Amino acid sequence: MAAVFLAGLFFRAMIYYTVRRHEWFSKEFEKRVNRFIDSEVPGKVKDVSFYVLAKKTLERTYYEVFEIRDRMKRRRPDAIMAVSDRVFLVRQGCAWLVKDILKQVKFLKWTEETPKLLNITKATFQHNPCFNRVFGVLPMEGLNDLISILPGLFVVAGILGTFIGIAGGLSELGSMNLQDLENTKNIMDRFLHEISYAMGTSIAGIIFSLASHITNVLLSPERSYVSMIDRFESALDLLWYRSDNNNYPEHERPFDEHRDAVEALAEDALNKEIGKATATAATSVARVS
Repeated sequence: MAAVFLAGLFFRAMIYYTVRRHEWFSKEFEKRVNRFIDSEVPGKVKDVSFYVLAKKTLERTYYEVFEIRDRMKRRRPDAIMAVSDRVFLVRQGCAWLVKDILKQVKFLKWTEETPKLLNITKATFQHNPCFNRVFGVLPMEGLNDLISILPGLFVVAGILGTFIGIAGGLSELGSMNLQDLENTKNIMDRFLHEISYAMGTSIAGIIFSLASHITNVLLSPERSYVSMIDRFESALDLLWYRSDNNNYPEHERPFDEHRDAVEALAEDALNKEIGKATATAATSVARVS
């Protein structure tokens, strides 16, 4: 039982960490969307495309979070790839997430009503090949379901061990000869010893069951999953409310996860400053006219 419990605890922790990587990226995306919405003035900039907003925000989130992380690790010049990227495919999973979201939202038809962004978000996270498998191999959903039933299995195994021990002891009771007191005493002693050992399996099963319940509650991937979906979907909703259309730019550059993050962020900052300068100049011309 101890080995099964430790194995279940290990895989539960791995599943929890993998889902938390989802949630981490969702939090960072939500943070940047809220920062963008707070800086916006209603009616100041018009003809804003939802696809362009989503793409820029997702790209900024991706480049910034991994650039900051890599910058913190540059003290080790031999570090080519983070351990979490090698084992849990974090960076690859986030890149796949950005690409798949953009692939789906670019074909959304613009309406006054909010589209089914929740369904898009759920489908994207569930179909992510880097995030729905532990170590990129073991299917997360099936493994999580198996670990979730371990508390009940521990109790059943403990009770089964108790009944097996009692059944083994009862077979010896039939060979007792009440006239042979010494032999009868030995048989009863062995029977009581087997019963006490069998009861110990039930106690162990209950203890491991309680421990499994506690670890399942503390390391709950379901709670993180709900939070992750809500955060990402609400961030997309905010971008949709801010947008005026969902036009796809004619010469739009596709997302490149291998692009240098510093270069991408610098280009984005430069384009933003150029846009501000153009808007200011247009406002000045309009006032003069």
